[in-house]
Amino acid sequence: MPVYVKDIMVKPVITIDQEKTVKQAGELMKKTRRGCLIVTRQGKPVGIISDSDIIKRVVAKNILPSKIKVKKIMSSPLITISPDEDMLTAVRKMKKNNIHRLPVVSEGKLVGLISLSDIARTSPEMLDLLEYRIKMKSYEPEIKEKFTSGICDSCGNYSDDLKYVDGQWLCESCREELEHED
Repeated sequence: MPVYVKDIMVKPVITIDQEKTVKQAGELMKKTRRGCLIVTRQGKPVGIISDSDIIKRVVAKNILPSKIKVKKIMSSPLITISPDEDMLTAVRKMKKNNIHRLPVVSEGKLVGLISLSDIARTSPEMLDLLEYRIKMKSYEPEIKEKFTSGICDSCGNYSDDLKYVDGQWLCESCREELEHED
């Protein structure tokens, strides 16, 4: 039985206007004990700011948090997920976009937030699976054939033309995406 995003998402979502300072964002994170805030413009979600964004984009560059606005360091555009999607879809979306949190949107309205740590708390067996996959990634099998069939490690779709690239089995579409990123 699948676990759905709506079953494990955190609510309410804490938001901050894009015109506020990073100092105000940090204070709000501390007060609400949250590691991220959804950034809004005129009440509509437009981005996300995390504690690591503040560290990497402000503190590490010796910028005064009171002198820089949230909109200057937020991650945008906002990548979202529906509350009716399953947990595995959320994990795949996070992996594909190299993010740790997904705002949950239903009918255009922000209704929650899901993170990798929420998923880990809900499903310890998912952690075991992730640990196993990490171990498998470090193992380089001896490849006798150039192509094989199975499930693509990137998108999760079945393919008859998987190829082992940089430690993962990729379908043609994901290999093309990888080539375009380089």
